[in-house]
Amino acid sequence: MFLATPINIDLNSILTSTPIQFSSSISLILFLSAISLIPFFLISVTSFMRITIVLGTLRSALGTQQSPPNMVIISLALFMTIFIMTPVWRQIQSEAWDPYVQGKLSQNVAILKGIEPLRDFMFGQVKEPDLALFAEFADLDLKKIKSNKDIPTYVLIPAYMISELKTAFTISFVLFLPFVLIDLLTANILLSLGMMMLSPVMISLPFKILLFVLVDGFNLIVKGLMESYAH
Repeated sequence: MFLATPINIDLNSILTSTPIQFSSSISLILFLSAISLIPFFLISVTSFMRITIVLGTLRSALGTQQSPPNMVIISLALFMTIFIMTPVWRQIQSEAWDPYVQGKLSQNVAILKGIEPLRDFMFGQVKEPDLALFAEFADLDLKKIKSNKDIPTYVLIPAYMISELKTAFTISFVLFLPFVLIDLLTANILLSLGMMMLSPVMISLPFKILLFVLVDGFNLIVKGLMESYAH
């Protein structure tokens, strides 16, 4: 039997090595490939995931089926993400992009400096148990790590995504409760009136929408999401 030889890839040495010169056709292919990865990047390291899940849960809690439609939810989540991430983009521009364009930084140094603001943003939201989980599989001892700079990005990103999922579902649970109470109250009233053939969901829908509008629900949800990234 033959045993596969493990391949160790040193990302730091790759980033700090001399840049490889590619032909124009290869550069175009790499550029198009990088563009195709933008949606995955947007979901992975920004606030887009949390916002999308919360807004999707809101639609399910209201019971409005396809209203608002997916395009509206994604558009709102996208522009909220741009708003929340603007300070990070500005920091990347001032610390990495502008110096690189001015020729003060090499490409590799600019990439390393540009990813630092994103790492700081993710460290502000990631939960320690999630970080410890992926650090364990990466054979890292968090007790020996003195600063966040010692934690690799490939460990930070999945830990951040798991933390975002947990936070989003926690917010969704709190969001669901008042609408569930309205459904239960409507079902009990219909049962006491002997109207068992009527759907409680159909009857409670206008009352849930009315409650949501009266308490200015969209403002409350948007404010809560924005404040969750304030610290």
